[in-house]
Amino acid sequence: MQFFRNKRLFILLIGFIVLVALIGYSFKDRENLTTVEKFINDTVGWTQNVIHTPVTFVTDIVTNIKDFKNTYDENQLLKEQLSQYKSLIYEVQDIEEENEELRDLLGISESVRDYDPIQATVISRSPERWVEQVTINKGEQDGVRSNMVVITAEGMVGKIQSTSEFTSTVQLLTGFDQYNRISATISREDENDIFGMIEGFDEETNSLLFRIIEESEKDLEEGELVVSSELGGEFPAGLPIGTVKEVVSDQYGLTRIAMIDPAADMYDLRNVIVVDRALAEPIESNDEEEDE
Repeated sequence: MQFFRNKRLFILLIGFIVLVALIGYSFKDRENLTTVEKFINDTVGWTQNVIHTPVTFVTDIVTNIKDFKNTYDENQLLKEQLSQYKSLIYEVQDIEEENEELRDLLGISESVRDYDPIQATVISRSPERWVEQVTINKGEQDGVRSNMVVITAEGMVGKIQSTSEFTSTVQLLTGFDQYNRISATISREDENDIFGMIEGFDEETNSLLFRIIEESEKDLEEGELVVSSELGGEFPAGLPIGTVKEVVSDQYGLTRIAMIDPAADMYDLRNVIVVDRALAEPIESNDEEEDE
């Protein structure tokens, strides 16, 4: 019994010595590895590669997802900035157009200096009466009264139909009819003027209807200018209304009607001038009293 115990102790001691020797041997710098070491290293390397490959794959996917998200966020930001940039471009274009229109209106103000021009802006337009009426931001407190003529830089657009304290309704030329018309004329040399009435609008041809009352010896020609006539009394004379497109006979064949292309764009009205003709008359009468 004592022999086996000593034998076990001896074997354990020999194993420990061999283990220490192997450890020391493994720590020693050597160029050539043993077959066991090579096997262990290859096994560990293969295991690491098997584990590392899927981990790297998953890590790359997560990184790509983050990159895609960052790219999407950047694109959204760029789209917003581009939209704001486009809005600024449109706003600048509108301001430039409005400035140009206002400069034209100021030029017209000088040509109607015998009257009192009231600058106004179109603030609303009913879809149901798009080609008949607009509402402007000037009313009775600004001196606007019914039947005052309304013009733009291009020409006449209509007259004041009704007024309130701060706003007014404009009856457009395109909304005129035989019961609501204005006197007009085509001026020619040698007193061969043509007189008539603007009394309607043809939506199919987008033309004002100029019913001819008194004709000259010459026929109407395409492109001739139609202006307001002093015979109407309410409107100043010489305001452009439109140009002749063609001449047709009425349904009874009794009179001729000229189709007139409006001088002003009735579908795009922004800034207008209300011409107060009545305010010029008292000034003239006062001057006559002073002369007397």
